[in-house]
Amino acid sequence: MLPTAPSLHSARRARLQILRGRVGLGLVAGLSVLAGMTDAIGLLALGDFVSFMSGNTTRLAVAISQADLALMARLALAILSFVLGNALGVLLARRFGRRASPLLLVVAALLAGAAAWPLPLSLPALVAAILAMGMLNAVVEQVNGLPIGLTYVTGALSRFGRGLGRWLLGERRHGWRVQLVPWSGMLLGAALGAWLELRLGLLALAASSALACVLALVTLFVPRAWQLGYMPR
Repeated sequence: MLPTAPSLHSARRARLQILRGRVGLGLVAGLSVLAGMTDAIGLLALGDFVSFMSGNTTRLAVAISQADLALMARLALAILSFVLGNALGVLLARRFGRRASPLLLVVAALLAGAAAWPLPLSLPALVAAILAMGMLNAVVEQVNGLPIGLTYVTGALSRFGRGLGRWLLGERRHGWRVQLVPWSGMLLGAALGAWLELRLGLLALAASSALACVLALVTLFVPRAWQLGYMPR
């Protein structure tokens, strides 16, 4: 018996959804490598996290308890810059018609500026790198309805752990395993970033800038409708 037209259409839609998910997760992996690389370089070269704001929040609380005003101001600025970077990412994404490539080029420009900034005056470089990481979150927000975090992995590990718990209870929900993609990407990127920073110092952020340019080029080949599904509405 030959398949009917509706069943063929449904099968094609299912295959496209699977492909869209795989492409999205591939993009998430690349973006997470970029985030991990940049965070490790920022931590080693500048002394502060540039994407891990949970760590900066804890450090801010400790600085408050110790009445370290200089560190309090620096960390408060870092957290504010990250929030503003996320907001700016959404604004620019809308301005660019929700296209990822121009947004990634802005991220690349900020990272290049941070790499070229002369030390020991590190604060402008720190702010530029943090703004870039905040904006990065506007490139992919979800993949096939699954929430994705690019510059932080606590949520990803939490969702993975809860999914594992449900699986152990016999529930067969889909999607929880993919949360290891951003975690693995950030781990790999951080190891690479640390290796580069030990050899290049702050100039290693130029490698982050280059990777952002490569990812911008890659997104040009992602179908427009898929990009709209990945990016914030």
